[in-house]
Amino acid sequence: MDTPAVPFTRDSDASTVHLPAGSWATVLDALCARFAAIGRAQWLERIARGRVLDGCGVAITPQTPYRAGLRIHYYREVAAEPVIPFAEAVLHVDEHLVVADKPHFLPVTPSGGFVEQTLLRRLVRRLDNPQLVPLHRIDRATAGLVLFSANPASRAAYQALFRERRIDKRYEALAPALPAASFPLLRRSRIVAGEPFFRMREVAGEPNSETRIEVIGRSDSCWHYALFPRSGRKHQLRVHMAALGAPIAGDTLYPALAEAAADDHANPLRLLARELAFDDPLSGAPRRFESRLALW
Repeated sequence: MDTPAVPFTRDSDASTVHLPAGSWATVLDALCARFAAIGRAQWLERIARGRVLDGCGVAITPQTPYRAGLRIHYYREVAAEPVIPFAEAVLHVDEHLVVADKPHFLPVTPSGGFVEQTLLRRLVRRLDNPQLVPLHRIDRATAGLVLFSANPASRAAYQALFRERRIDKRYEALAPALPAASFPLLRRSRIVAGEPFFRMREVAGEPNSETRIEVIGRSDSCWHYALFPRSGRKHQLRVHMAALGAPIAGDTLYPALAEAAADDHANPLRLLARELAFDDPLSGAPRRFESRLALW
């Protein structure tokens, strides 16, 4: 029986693996060895539905011969994927750029237990543009602005804004007061992977992260901070605020890891990607986008 093919649009629609060196006879054998948690029957079922493709976008068969280094695309599937009950907003669309306001709890791209309930998948369907690629990431727990490239021809120019730090980012957060600190405060430190693997930590050594912190509001229960990251380390703002003694309200990772639990939609992380500003790499015109979401 012929294996049905599905149109392959781009790598970000699927996960990608380059097959390692080994002695397997078929791609199927290599996938079963590489992903031990996924049973052979599940791989066969995906293959039968055309959900496993080679580097050219052609659906493989159970007999497709193994070759070291072969690029394989496979569409991740999650049983009983939880629905995120919050909607994104599209703030800007043009030929090259899409700007979205991401709600708390929604991942930017497929990961873990989320595939369809992600900002990328929602926007691809909403805008009917399979060429969308996020230009940067923010945490699932963080709300606010995310920029997407809408056109492969201009993608590199926009990606360079982030790589070369030619984009100004402003975040806002609610956190405990720091009455003994002098503001604006500059936090510079070395951030590395911690334990478990999804947490980060500060260590001694040459700083690789920098955040400027300002106070823009005060109340009895917390202060309202503006955060300006000069670098883009994973969880940088959360790590820096916790290290200063003012962990961001609603943070379940820093300074201590909370017990695993379902999302508490009434108590999100009070961190918002508020503003992005840059000179457009194509036109040279200044551009500024601001989130319409609130922290409380």
